[in-house]
Amino acid sequence: MIRKLVSIPIFTILNCISFASISATELSWDIGLTEQRNLITASGVMYEKNAPTILYLAGLEGSSQNSAVLNTLLENYSQSSPTDSAVNLIVIANANPDSESLQFPPTGAAFSENSVSHVLWRWIGTHAPDLIVLEAGQDFGFSTALEEIGIAGFGNIPIASLSASNTTMQFLRFSSDLARSQARAELDRRTARTPRAVAEQLAAIYGYDFSSPVYVPGMSIIGRLRLGYIDSVNDLLSSYLMGESFEVSNASVMAGQLVFAEHARITGNETSQRLVLSAANLAFDENDQPLEVMPMHYEMSDSFFMATPLLVKAGVLSGDDRYFDMAIRHAAYMRKLLLRDNGLYRHSADADVAWSRGNGFPAYGLALSLNEFPKAHPARDVLLGYLVDHLEALLPYQDIDGMWHEVIDYPGSFAEITSTAMIGMAIKQGIDNGWLSETTYRPVLNKAWNAIKIRTSFDGIFINACTSTGKMPSLEAYLDRLAIFDRDDRAGGMVMNFAIDMAGL
Repeated sequence: MIRKLVSIPIFTILNCISFASISATELSWDIGLTEQRNLITASGVMYEKNAPTILYLAGLEGSSQNSAVLNTLLENYSQSSPTDSAVNLIVIANANPDSESLQFPPTGAAFSENSVSHVLWRWIGTHAPDLIVLEAGQDFGFSTALEEIGIAGFGNIPIASLSASNTTMQFLRFSSDLARSQARAELDRRTARTPRAVAEQLAAIYGYDFSSPVYVPGMSIIGRLRLGYIDSVNDLLSSYLMGESFEVSNASVMAGQLVFAEHARITGNETSQRLVLSAANLAFDENDQPLEVMPMHYEMSDSFFMATPLLVKAGVLSGDDRYFDMAIRHAAYMRKLLLRDNGLYRHSADADVAWSRGNGFPAYGLALSLNEFPKAHPARDVLLGYLVDHLEALLPYQDIDGMWHEVIDYPGSFAEITSTAMIGMAIKQGIDNGWLSETTYRPVLNKAWNAIKIRTSFDGIFINACTSTGKMPSLEAYLDRLAIFDRDDRAGGMVMNFAIDMAGL
């Protein structure tokens, strides 16, 4: 049951916090965008990861007289000299800068509808404070929603009412013995999971349908193969292994053949190997000469993943170097077409936008390729350079929670889970293979993995998975892509495989 606390003046709240003789870390977040693309921000003073956290929330109705006061109080708190015990403080001082009409719990497509409501609901949920100090006034059902359903799948958070009044109010002492909120307990429960536990939880939900042999469900099937569910996957693939035909008519089906590559690797099945080689042979003309680039690339950076690893796996299965040569040829072509000056990839030639998965695909695709690429091949170091350069370019854009965002270099675009998982896998494989500095990249990897666990529920619901996305004509179109908060096959497969990598399986 949520605890309703009395209304107290903001000066009293801050003065009643007891302090600790430990250093504080000042943080700031770009937490989201309004419908007019104005930035919503948060600031915080964090003492210890496990210390209680209080969130001040003001400005739900628009501009607030409390906003400047809260920012000043936060600054004073960061400069204080604690002597006893401390809490972590977060302030969202101007939660609704454009005075949009809000609705809690939010409805409509995130984040193109009810954008501010979705931003606040999901962001506060994933940060799970132990207490929310909420500005008195219209809250658009926020308090009621927290009490009745909990926030963003995490649970309830107690609320105190924030008042600018200087009248005498009940003295409250918020200190290190502040009780864990239900939401914080759920966050802790999620982050406590081992990588193997996360993988198994997702394997119980995802990877049971390959009626269309495409990569989205295929990634979960690959994960289940890696976890050892071979008999179950054999049953799932049986119709194809018995001769059911299909056409590799698009890039998604092409990448779906990675399922057969993994199946052939594990079981030695000749039909699976034949299907892989048949798809990879699309890289060659009727005279068996290599094309300029693998077909069905659609001028999109997805093709780093859709084609390059398949060619490498074909080379491994067949022992034929021409597949490795073609993999390099394809990657070089796509890189020349789509690489931006800042080292990120535009998603397509139609819009100069560094879409989230449009950078996850190159990172993960090249890492998968390099895992099996012959070390003696004269062009291997070129491919490795592509990957390392790209990951170095991505580093500055990881947010302080560990996530990469829907448009990688656009502040306030939503923290996107599938791209973070893909980039995380590339980094993990880079560390394991000695391609990347352990000192530089291990903290980056750990932050990404922790952030993924927070946004992955025990029943396979994900927060902010970008919906299926083809070529978009503009930055606005990418920013308006649906951010799924639900079960999602694509996120299921990517996060499952990230968990398997983290488990070292």
